[in-house]
Amino acid sequence: MSEPTDYTPPKIWTWDKENGGAFANINRPIAGPTHDKDLPVGKHPLQLYSLATPNGVKVTVMLEELLALGHTGAEYDAWLIRINQGDQFGSGFVAVNPNSKIPALMDRTDPAAPVRVFESGAILIYLAEKFGGFLPADYPARAEVLSWLMWQMGSTPFLGGGFGHFYAYAPFKQEYPINRYAMEVKRQLDVLDRRLGESEYLGGKDYSIADIATAPWYGALVKGLVYGAGEFLQVQDYKNVIRWADQIFDRPAFKRGRMVNRVTGEPSEQLHERHDASDFELRTADKLEPAD
Repeated sequence: MSEPTDYTPPKIWTWDKENGGAFANINRPIAGPTHDKDLPVGKHPLQLYSLATPNGVKVTVMLEELLALGHTGAEYDAWLIRINQGDQFGSGFVAVNPNSKIPALMDRTDPAAPVRVFESGAILIYLAEKFGGFLPADYPARAEVLSWLMWQMGSTPFLGGGFGHFYAYAPFKQEYPINRYAMEVKRQLDVLDRRLGESEYLGGKDYSIADIATAPWYGALVKGLVYGAGEFLQVQDYKNVIRWADQIFDRPAFKRGRMVNRVTGEPSEQLHERHDASDFELRTADKLEPAD
């Protein structure tokens, strides 16, 4: 596919299924299920349907951090949703998340009134409030954490869908969008670096859902784990972000959370499905590669 030199939008947009690029086979301008498929249900009240993208990692890290604090009620089943195969468009998944995006959570603590929660930020708040962890109860600390959580939710689309798409996934490279989004991502990194120069964590002195939400994106970026753009963006300049990312990525619960529902990278860093804490130690072939 050759790179266009100019583009005039048509009077009426139409969907071109053959538009190329990574993920083009699962992108569509309509919602709703494409096929009937029930979701599996495991033994724990919390049922997570996800994939270890940065958004998915947020929730598995949160659950592992809660378990590390002794919240036994945070035990969970993590089922793999292969988004490149369209699992998110199955009828069961759409019933949990009408937006067909991972992660999605079902809380079956009360079998008569199960609770669905979708959007990663909403899930983090739900779990923090349910178990009383990683979200301060009092103001102004609570407001600071929630502000940084919403900063992440609003800013990251420019990193992922903007810079990441045009730099790493688009069918051809174009100067304007790459430069536009690179500038914005560097501005965001500067925002984080300035904040982390005055505070150990985003919300203040304590680790919180703001850090759990942000580290899988911006922490992974400065550690060279996404897009391969570290040199291009000169991430080494953001020393406070690097300090913060190293500190968080060294947490045992964070390491476990990054493994769950992961299907890429080193096999030693993958646990395709998680149904018990012992799965991290008893990593047999059936746990690494669930049956179809």
